[in-house]
Formats: sequence, C-alpha cells, structure tokens
Amino acid sequence: MMTTTTLADGRILNPATGMDAVTLRVGDLELMSSYYAKALALEPIEEQSHGREVHRVLGRNGVPFVRLVATPGLPGVDPSKPGLYHTAFLFDTPGALAATLYRAAQDPRSQYVGAGDHLVSEAFYFTDPEGNGIELYIDRPRDQWEWVNGQVKMATLYLDPNEFLKNHLTQEIHDAAPKTVGKVGHVHLQVGDIATARDFYVEGLGFEATLDYGGQALFASAGGYHHHVAMNTWNSAGSGPRAASLGLGNVAVTVPGREDLDALVARLKGKKISYTDNGTSVVTVDPWNTQVSLSLPGITTDELLTL
Repeated sequence: MMTTTTLADGRILNPATGMDAVTLRVGDLELMSSYYAKALALEPIEEQSHGREVHRVLGRNGVPFVRLVATPGLPGVDPSKPGLYHTAFLFDTPGALAATLYRAAQDPRSQYVGAGDHLVSEAFYFTDPEGNGIELYIDRPRDQWEWVNGQVKMATLYLDPNEFLKNHLTQEIHDAAPKTVGKVGHVHLQVGDIATARDFYVEGLGFEATLDYGGQALFASAGGYHHHVAMNTWNSAGSGPRAASLGLGNVAVTVPGREDLDALVARLKGKKISYTDNGTSVVTVDPWNTQVSLSLPGITTDELLTL
C-alpha cells in the first residue's frame, strides 16, 4: 500500500482532493455540445455569455463533466504541443461505462483510439471532433491495486471492447445512461519534460507521485488514488509554453477547505509560482501555459465559468 505523508506540514494536498469539470476552448460550440451530449450522454447544465465568449456546461445529474468555451478564430489543437492528452471520465459501474462506451462508439464523429486493462482500471479511448482526447473508465476496487516500493503497478493489457459490451450492456442500462453517476476522474497532460512537471505538480501543487514511467511519464494523486493527474512527453518532449489555441482551457481541482488553499498558497509562494486567489479558488499556470484552478467544494457554475 502507498503510505500518505502527514498533512501537518502542508506539503501535500488533502486526501479528499478530487477533480472537477475540465474546460475546453472550442471552435464550433454547437458541434462540440451536440457531440458530448450524444456521445457521452451529457445534458446542458448552464450557459452564459462573457463578452464575445459563450460558456456552456454539460454534465450528468447536475455534476459538471465539461465546460465548453466558444473561442472561434484560435488555432486548432496541435497534438505535438503541451496541453491535453485526455480527460478521463470515471463511472461507478461497468454498466454505466458500457452504456457510454456504446454511445461514443456509435457516434460517427468519434475517433476510437483503443482500450486497455491498466490493472487498476479498465479504459477506452476516443478523440472528439476537435482533437481532444477522451478516456472512459472504471476503477477496480482499491484492495486489488498493487503497490511496489511506493509506486502503483499499472500496465496496458488487451481489453476487448465488444466483449466488455457483451458482458455489461443491456437495453435498460443503455437507456438509463444519462442518469447514471460519473465524474472527471483524472486529467492526463502533455508537457515538455518530466522533471519540470514534477517540480510544479508535486512540489508546488502538492500531489504525491504514484508512478514514474521511465522518465517519460509521471502519475500523481492525492489520498493514495492511482492518479488524479498524469504528465507525459510522448508527443511533446522539449516543448516550451504553448500559445493560445483551441483545446485545454483549465484543469480544475477541488479541495475540502480554505485551510487547504492556504497551504497551497504557501507552497506556491515558496516555489515562487505566480497565482491569483479570490477566496474560493486559487488559479495558477504550469510551465507550459496550462491553467490549473484549485477550488472549494460547492463552487457555483458561474464562479467556475469566470475563473
């Protein structure tokens, strides 16, 4: 088992830390809204205009999954640049995952990328119409995760999507998909180098490293989860800060209390990392110009949209 460092010194995030809806800057708001609504069975939660930008939130059961910000005119997603590798949507049951997998696979606008049994989870991968990566997954029970020398054991073993659907999908489960539980489980990023990413996400933000994949990828979490964030250099090694473009707009993290934000601010000051603090959210930017926000629970959609 992974041992979690004491919180007393404020060096790590609270074990109850989790992820919130990811923000994507999109060129075609209607296309992307209809895609996420149909392929992931998401429903509109709220929409607002801020100047020339239109912000639209989609989710399930009132839980935001994705925030789309219409910013036409920006360059498209470049898969060789830092930014989003994929947003990972976590489901509570195999049936809920199967229903969403089936919908995503049936949508002609989806690009199916593959699947993998990662030992800690089972996952299926797609790319949305504007080039943003998507992971749909379910965790295995924590008592089945294996830890070796403080690192979680993960792999990519063969996983047959058709067999998964055969075993877990029924018409009733399919029809109930929009009402089943889900959330953002983790966000996987593309970065320029792992050492710099570790300095920001682990030493600065306070995540704990859970797996160093040969210096090419780093997985990190709060509370002994396999990972809430991951960073890799597979497509983006050596890259510097990215220019404004479509794609990832914000990585959202939720912490339990104001004392957690105070500890975060102390870490950021110690690392001389710039940030803003509005009382309920602390917002900073990683070395590749990816915005990261850490907020209190219960933050309203309006607050999330205007970070």
